[in-house]
Amino acid sequence: MSKKKSKKQYQVDNIQEYIEISEIKDGTVVLKDGSLRAVLAVSSINFDLKDTSEQEAIVYAFQRFLNTLDFPLQIVISTRKYDIKPYLSGLERRREVERNPLLRDQIFDYIEFVKELVNVSNITSKTFYIVVPFYVVESSKQGWLEKISIAINPRKAIFQRREFFETNKNQLFQRVLEVQEAISPTGVRVVPLSTQELIEMYYNFYNPTEFDRIHLDSVDNLLLDDYRSSEFNHIRREA
Repeated sequence: MSKKKSKKQYQVDNIQEYIEISEIKDGTVVLKDGSLRAVLAVSSINFDLKDTSEQEAIVYAFQRFLNTLDFPLQIVISTRKYDIKPYLSGLERRREVERNPLLRDQIFDYIEFVKELVNVSNITSKTFYIVVPFYVVESSKQGWLEKISIAINPRKAIFQRREFFETNKNQLFQRVLEVQEAISPTGVRVVPLSTQELIEMYYNFYNPTEFDRIHLDSVDNLLLDDYRSSEFNHIRREA
């Protein structure tokens, strides 16, 4: 006799029905329909501080970027209340080690000023992402000989699924390279998120009230891991 699900487990299962993500691995988001996604963190530029000719060049470069694409993509802007706690903690540490009493008092006054500013102002931060998709084309149905072969050797099915995933992932990251190269003339930096960074990002999206608990670095601090770097070099050699 099967045990009844607890109320908490039932709520978790209920929520998961509305989440389209099946798994996250190898820096890739796998959706329930089998399609893949790569998420790129994009740096920002201060457009208003550019002169007219620079602004026109940026707009023209962005137009060319859009025109070069032969696949759809998604541009996501995440706006969140700015987490000032790490900055204040750094100032507190600086104040504790400061030997000059005058500077120590000035740091204290500045900390209080920032706290007051945050209380009276709605300070937000914006994070920009580009989502690159790849839709998998399923092969024809297995014949009876193939089914018998897999039944005799289950590892073969696992190997085939892994090989199928690797093939499609390489196609996805070929698109990522195209996006990186096409958008670079605009002056922004584009960095693919690693597996851990993807998990943190989606956790923050689905748990906005707990956003302060997990912090994702700015795009300037994001680094590709050794695995991802080797993957890109491998794709570049094949291209």
